[in-house]
Amino acid sequence: MEDAGQRLRKARERLNLKFRDVEQASLDIAARYGNPEFGILISRLSDIEIQGTLPSLYRLYSLCCIYRLDLNEVLGWYGVPLQSLAADAARIRIEKTHGIGFGAGEDTEVVVPISLNPGVDLRRTFFLSEVIQRWGKLPLALLAGQDVKHFRYAFVGTDDWAMHPAIPPGSLLVIDETKRKIQNNGWASLNERPIYFLEHRDAFYCRWCSVSEGTISLISDPASEAPILNFNFPGEIEVVGQVVGVAMSLDQEKGRRIRP
Repeated sequence: MEDAGQRLRKARERLNLKFRDVEQASLDIAARYGNPEFGILISRLSDIEIQGTLPSLYRLYSLCCIYRLDLNEVLGWYGVPLQSLAADAARIRIEKTHGIGFGAGEDTEVVVPISLNPGVDLRRTFFLSEVIQRWGKLPLALLAGQDVKHFRYAFVGTDDWAMHPAIPPGSLLVIDETKRKIQNNGWASLNERPIYFLEHRDAFYCRWCSVSEGTISLISDPASEAPILNFNFPGEIEVVGQVVGVAMSLDQEKGRRIRP
């Protein structure tokens, strides 16, 4: 199997570029940004291709520019699995509720069952793993018919029980930033009441909300017994958007802690 250095050499040779051409092009990039780290001398390029030397992030950027390569793909050649960024992040327990800086591109893929046993009765409860005939990858944007890159995402902290059991700790939230106006009424039950994601200078919150005379009240699920929080509004806290989707683990015992 070809290593990353060999792949970079083939990319250079396909463009009929000599070592000197790459060196000069990289020095031009370095001059453009006023940073010599973008430059790749001939000796260093030889080490990268032949010795398997790991290029710095700056030099890797220059090589991708010169060879017209996708940086994310080349990082994969070096064993950096960017497609697993969200999944690996989800494995790391963080107690505080927080926003997510990385998004889902339109080419993001997930592994899903794409072929089921044709004799399965979908009306009954069953082990999905026993009836899946084939797994495959589908673009995440096709799921639920949503353009996922136009939403923001957040995790409910593993120690945030305020919306439990409606939204358990560790849940992934899908947030629509276009829905930021608090609805004080108009729902028939708590199940229909809008849930909002909010940012304070000290923390993020996922709550039901109510606004009255310059004050916003952050309301927790009654079963959680968490107190109502009040802030001056607007000014003291910002409504990021309305929670329009939730993905949660059904195995709450694994991460359960004694609540205060």
